[in-house]
Amino acid sequence: MGKPYSVLVVDDHPLLRRGICQLITSDSDFTLFGEAGSGLDALSAIEDNEPDIILLDLNMKGMTGLDTLNALRQEGVTSRIVILTVSDAKQDVIRIIRAGADGYLLKDTEPDLLLEKLKNAMQGHRVISESVEEYLYELKDATDEDDWLSNLTPRELQILEQVAEGKSNRMISELLHISEGTVKVHVKNLLRKGHAKSRTEMAVRYLNQ
Repeated sequence: MGKPYSVLVVDDHPLLRRGICQLITSDSDFTLFGEAGSGLDALSAIEDNEPDIILLDLNMKGMTGLDTLNALRQEGVTSRIVILTVSDAKQDVIRIIRAGADGYLLKDTEPDLLLEKLKNAMQGHRVISESVEEYLYELKDATDEDDWLSNLTPRELQILEQVAEGKSNRMISELLHISEGTVKVHVKNLLRKGHAKSRTEMAVRYLNQ
C-alpha cells in the first residue's frame, strides 16, 4: 500500500465529519476514500473495495464504533482501523484494542499530530493518544501466546492449524471449501493478530504454545 493512503471517515456528526475530511485532503500523503454517517453506511462503502485506513467514531447512534469494528473484522476487512473519539474512558480503550483496532486517538488531538499518527498506523504501528496510553498496561502483553490464540475466531483457528501443517492457501481453500481470496484475508488477519512477520513465524509460535 503506497502513498497516497486512502481514508474512509466514519462519524455521525456531519459538521465534524466534514472537518476531518478537509483535514485528510489537506495532506498530499492521503486521499479521501469516502465518508459515512453510520456503521451500516461504512460497511456498504467498502463492499467492493477497501480503503487503507478507516477512521472510526466510537459513540455513534445505533451501530456503535465497537459494533462497527467487530463487524468489519468479521467481514475480513484488513484496512487499518483507527478510532477517533472524545472518550478517554479506560474501559473503552481496552475494549477497542482487544477488538482489533490499530489505534485509539482523541478528538482533541492537534491536526498535524493526527495526520502523523495515521501515517504511523500505515507503517504498522499501533497509535494511541498519550493521555490514554497508560491504560494499555492493563492489557496482557499483545504477544502473549494464550491471549493471541483466545482472540481468534473458530475459522481463523482452523486456518492456522492448516498453515502450521505447511499447507498453501490453495490447499486450504480446497480443504475448507472456501475461496483462495478468503483464505488470504484470514491469513492476513492471523499475521496481524499474532504480530508475526511471516507464515513460518506464526506456525512456529502456534506449534510451541
